[in-house]
Amino acid sequence: MDLRKLKTLIDLVSDSNVTELEITEAEGKVRIVKGGAASGSPVLSSMMVPAAAPVMAAPVAPPTVAEAAEAAAVTAAIAAAEAAAAGHQVKSPMVGTFYRSSSPGAAPFVKVGDTVKEGDTLCIIEAMKILNEIESDKAGTVAQVLCENGQAVEYGQALYIIE
Repeated sequence: MDLRKLKTLIDLVSDSNVTELEITEAEGKVRIVKGGAASGSPVLSSMMVPAAAPVMAAPVAPPTVAEAAEAAAVTAAIAAAEAAAAGHQVKSPMVGTFYRSSSPGAAPFVKVGDTVKEGDTLCIIEAMKILNEIESDKAGTVAQVLCENGQAVEYGQALYIIE
């Protein structure tokens, strides 16, 4: 950056309400900071820093005891959830709305503790105004219902646990 351009930038900062100006060009970087209220004149705080100057990383503080305890609690919760889902998971084959019964007043297709055979209807997923019956892909006992009636479900989301 040439001296005339630098002088123009200093004059610009001193004549305006701008308190700080930083310009980066291929040749380097210039930062102009307006001085305190007493002086009122701009100060050139750094001159022509090479553009490829190395960037230093700030040191990272080690985790506190509370953060470490919170991380351990989250890990334990994840492990407990995986242990609870130890049986066979029946997963949603599509995105839609989960329904446990064929109509709002009807009894659910299956409840926890019911024995199901392969091919038995477990629930309905409504997708684009089409009701799709979801069948069991394994025989066993329904151990857990993982979705609430009327809940939106994603593709691959676990719906039931069958043991």
